[in-house]
Amino acid sequence: MDAEAKMKELTAGFPVVAVQPVQWGEQDPLGHVNHVTYFRWYETARLAYFYKVGLMELHRDERIGPILARVSNDYRRQLTYPDTVHIAVKVVRLGRSSMDLEHKIFSLEQRALAAEGTSTMVTFDYKANRAHPIPARIRHAIEGLEGHAL
Repeated sequence: MDAEAKMKELTAGFPVVAVQPVQWGEQDPLGHVNHVTYFRWYETARLAYFYKVGLMELHRDERIGPILARVSNDYRRQLTYPDTVHIAVKVVRLGRSSMDLEHKIFSLEQRALAAEGTSTMVTFDYKANRAHPIPARIRHAIEGLEGHAL
């Protein structure tokens, strides 16, 4: 199986996958991608997801948007330059004003899982400085993208 086919297999079940080349400067003095980079990649994939479901448009128009409440990561393999990573994300729980996301980072070079994590995002009213219920249209868009009710 070629590398791209393997990536499609590994990311099946994730409605949003961001693809990023590993940059030379993302490595640290130990010769592997620095830990903070994984969190930036998760953020890139989350934002792609939120654009797809209209949450970033809502933030632009009404100042109601996502805010990070919690993030975790488990490192499975070292990543080095050169490589390309596929960052997969999906929503696994919708609450009244929060949602839990699952993230996975796959290495194209290694054709394997490099890291996996979770995040909790809160829909936040930036004008009132407090949590805001997830709007019905956003909830509907998320469930449509995921292909099932949450």
